[in-house]
Amino acid sequence: MDILNTFSVSFFLRSDKPDAEKKLPIFMRITANGERANLSIQRRIEPDRWNNAGKVLGTRQDAKEINSYIDTLRNKIFNIRSELINQSEVPTAEKIKMQFLGHGKSQKTVLEVFKYHNDQVKELIGQDYAAGTFQRYEAALKHVKEFISYKYKTDNLYLTQLNHEFVTEFEHYLKVIKKCGHNTTAKYIKNFKKVVLLSVKNDWLPRDPFANYSIPLKEVKRECLTTEELETLEKKEITIERLALVRDAFVFSCYTGLAYVDIAALSPENIIKGIDGEFWIKTYRAKTDTKTNIPLLPKAIEIMNRYKKNHEAVIRNRIIPVSSNQKMNAYLKEIATICGIKKNLTYHLARHTFATTVTLTNGVPIESVSQMLGHTNIKTTQIYAKVVEKKVSEDMGKLRGILSNVDKNQK
Repeated sequence: MDILNTFSVSFFLRSDKPDAEKKLPIFMRITANGERANLSIQRRIEPDRWNNAGKVLGTRQDAKEINSYIDTLRNKIFNIRSELINQSEVPTAEKIKMQFLGHGKSQKTVLEVFKYHNDQVKELIGQDYAAGTFQRYEAALKHVKEFISYKYKTDNLYLTQLNHEFVTEFEHYLKVIKKCGHNTTAKYIKNFKKVVLLSVKNDWLPRDPFANYSIPLKEVKRECLTTEELETLEKKEITIERLALVRDAFVFSCYTGLAYVDIAALSPENIIKGIDGEFWIKTYRAKTDTKTNIPLLPKAIEIMNRYKKNHEAVIRNRIIPVSSNQKMNAYLKEIATICGIKKNLTYHLARHTFATTVTLTNGVPIESVSQMLGHTNIKTTQIYAKVVEKKVSEDMGKLRGILSNVDKNQK
């Protein structure tokens, strides 16, 4: 359907608002692409003097004046519509109404405010925000911009055009058109919601379109390597240099809990002697910019020493000279095949393995694990504790079966 051809201006009486003289107010209705916007023209008339064509009957002076005013308003609305089309904007009913009321030029747009917000975040990188946070807001802005173009066939919208339908349609767009997972979609919408609430607080938007909307995160199953799988990975002889380096970097993360981005930035300056006389990693997580102090375990020290004289590591001033995250994950697929590991081996799996197999399973308190992982909320760490509890439950279930069989044999 051509949205430029579905447009009309009509006039009607509001029968629910009679005055003392039983006159009814005349309203103008702008209809564009199925969307309506109504507003009073500040005139009243007796209902028996009004016809179905939207005009006042008769030749009395007040009839002539009102009918002339109606014609003027209709022409003005059509002119506003033409101006918007010439400006390559979609002439929505609300946009035409706001332009008619004199608010069009001063209204803020969705992308204007989103950019304003992101520019502020960018200026605060290193203070209140991490670089990764800014990148996520930029990605959310890109998706909102593309959605507006896809859904509304225009390059921007006024804030006042945001409503519940916009939010639900945006969720549908992210999941169906952009193929985003549920939690990824929820995070993009959360980023957008922050910008919308900023607009509400600044009185740029009269209502919150998120008022009756929610999209909770779904609990994700956290996979990790078992002790046996980790040992297999460590001991496997790998003669291909690029794969050996990726394996070492992965195992290093299994024993430190560092994410790829933190390993990629880790330099000798981040390794210090702690109050216990042992080596520690002291750094800030790139994702949350939170301080992380991690005592180095023997396996991690062994790998670190292996790369002390590595040419690439020395030139780049890095503990381990890793490739891009994309390449690392691709190489990990090869390594999983070589080692006979059936799990989907990704770099982030190393962080899960540190949290569960290496620390929590071995009795390290959850508070200490949370601090080493750089979590800002211990609830995040408790997800890993659930994985450990499930493993304990499975192990105890096996033990019950063994003991049950022993009892049967004794009888």
